[in-house]
Amino acid sequence: MELETYHYIIAVLGGYLAGVMNTLAGYGSIITLTILMDVLGLPGNIANATNRVNILSNTVAGSFGFYKNKKLDLSGSKWLITFVFLGAILGVAMAVTVSADQFKSIFKYLLLVIFIAVLINPKKWIHDHKEHRNLPIWKTALIYLPLGFYGGFIQMGMGIVFLSLAVLVSHYTMIKANALKLFVILSYTIMSIAIFQYNGLINWKLGAIIAIGQAVGGYTTAIYASKIKNANLYAYRILVFIVIIVILRTFGVF
Repeated sequence: MELETYHYIIAVLGGYLAGVMNTLAGYGSIITLTILMDVLGLPGNIANATNRVNILSNTVAGSFGFYKNKKLDLSGSKWLITFVFLGAILGVAMAVTVSADQFKSIFKYLLLVIFIAVLINPKKWIHDHKEHRNLPIWKTALIYLPLGFYGGFIQMGMGIVFLSLAVLVSHYTMIKANALKLFVILSYTIMSIAIFQYNGLINWKLGAIIAIGQAVGGYTTAIYASKIKNANLYAYRILVFIVIIVILRTFGVF
């Protein structure tokens, strides 16, 4: 479709907001996928692939912001990163053959499960654990391999599911879990873009437009979140708010 000036404005501003959401909690893809499909007119499968371009810019900028403020700590996380990456390879391989639209009904009810997990024992989300828990390798594989598959396949909601597991199971703080989340998603997004591009599913022009705003939103939020007092508390509140809004939207309340 032929783009007008307002298309660019919506894409950049939407990308910025998505970058803020993805860096603090997740679900930024709700915004970017909606823009790609409903505003810019891309088919669902191409929008799913193109969305990875702006995710890449967000995770690069956000990871650098957390690293710059010494919040990106990968020690003790090698198996977590490995199993998410391996799962993502399988997820992307399926995504190139199956439309993401078929999974909307499953995702709708997955939101309710995530919402319950977020509300269980808020102190675990806010409390600064002295150190995270190193799970046995088999447990890490059992938890994070399916998570990687989901992220590689559809990505939308990956951030909050990852945070739920990283905070409640592996005992990372919200801020450190966010930093690790961005790095993990960055690692498999590079791979997923290569596979999607090989299958001719990426619209680079539209992806790059949203990527500009998302990179700025990701970097500025990472810098701010790394320094603000009580960042874990604010990140948790934003997380709850986002999940509620997405549930209401998904179930057609507005």
